[in-house]
Amino acid sequence: MNEPLLAGVELGGTKCICLLARGPADIRAQISIPTGDDSDATMRRIESTLHEWQAVHGPIAALGIASFGPVDLSVRSPTYGFITSTPKIGWSHTDVAQRLRRSLNIPIAFNTDVNGAALAEGRWGAAQGLHDFAYITVGTGIGVGLIVADRPAFGFTHPELGHIRVARRKGDDWPGSCRFHGDCLEGLASGPSIERRLGVRAEHLAPDDPVWELIVHALAQLLHTLVLATAPQRILLGGGVMNSQRHLFARLRGELQRSLNHYVEAPQLTSGIEAYIGPPALGEQVGPLGSLALALEAHP
Repeated sequence: MNEPLLAGVELGGTKCICLLARGPADIRAQISIPTGDDSDATMRRIESTLHEWQAVHGPIAALGIASFGPVDLSVRSPTYGFITSTPKIGWSHTDVAQRLRRSLNIPIAFNTDVNGAALAEGRWGAAQGLHDFAYITVGTGIGVGLIVADRPAFGFTHPELGHIRVARRKGDDWPGSCRFHGDCLEGLASGPSIERRLGVRAEHLAPDDPVWELIVHALAQLLHTLVLATAPQRILLGGGVMNSQRHLFARLRGELQRSLNHYVEAPQLTSGIEAYIGPPALGEQVGPLGSLALALEAHP
């Protein structure tokens, strides 16, 4: 009972998960709200939920918000806490963090959903004790939470590695589904892109479907880039596509090794590859617990 009562909001492209907890093992309430294309209606439901919880459970000490992006994380910016030029219809230039701070009048931490998930894995999951690691989600979108020297990487904005350009597999001329870039990584390998290409949801495809060769070819280039850019000590992959198609882990490990072609010599890439490329320890709760990890950072 000495632990503070914290709230978290994981704002995803398909659903928003709100939770109230004193820690990952002491969750008092959790609900899922469809994100929808009406940002104001969704934000009103989030506000209502948090106020109801305060009335029932008592004062909330801090709120963590882990949002799909791109978002403005520059605290000196007049649009800090806004979702910016997102592919999500109806959410471009939406005030999230400042609106909830005004509504609740409590300390708030705001970051990307993948950064939140990465911080949760570092605090409670498969990245405990590591200073440099990456969490990748492959689901409604593709995003990377990149932790370098214990903090999420950040320059003038946060990384958007889901939208890198990748070399296409020979013979594959499908144009991709990203409305900004067409055949970027997300446009080729996210859940909606797979469904748009085949007319079937990714979780319903058989493991031997030929499309997985294309998906592995694209995703392995992201892994190759991460290894050469920041050499993370571990890379974790979650999200709806990875959670429903577990065969992808072994295939990605092999494709990464073939792609690097022994250029980098490290045990993580040889005998330790199974531990190096794997799922998050927090499972499907990694996203909601990401918002809780952010709330802990906001708590004074």
